[in-house]
Amino acid sequence: MKFTEKVAHFGSPQGKLRLLLHAPNLIKLYWRVFTDRRVSIVPKAVLVMGLAYFVMPIDVIPDFPLIGLGQLDDVAVVAFALKAFISMSPRTVVEEHVQLIDQGV
Repeated sequence: MKFTEKVAHFGSPQGKLRLLLHAPNLIKLYWRVFTDRRVSIVPKAVLVMGLAYFVMPIDVIPDFPLIGLGQLDDVAVVAFALKAFISMSPRTVVEEHVQLIDQGV
C-alpha cells in the first residue's frame, strides 16, 4: 500500500496506529512543503503560529488547574494548524512531495 493510500485510513482505530508508524513520513512531508519556495508565507505563518501556541506558557485554558483539559486546547490548535497548512498549500506541491516520499526520495 502506498503512502497516499495509507493517509486515507488514519481515521479508524487501526489508522491511529498507522499514523504513529508513519509519523516520520508525515514530519518529512510537512518539512518539505514548509521549505518549498512555491508555498506562500501565509500557510507557513499559520503553521508557525500554531506550533508557537503549543509551546507558549500562556494558554486560553490553563494547563494546571484542569489536568487534561488544559492540554486539549493546545492539541486542537496544533491539529487545526497542521490541517490548515496542508489545505492552504498548493495541492500540486503537496501531491508532488507525497509522491517523492512514497518513492523513497
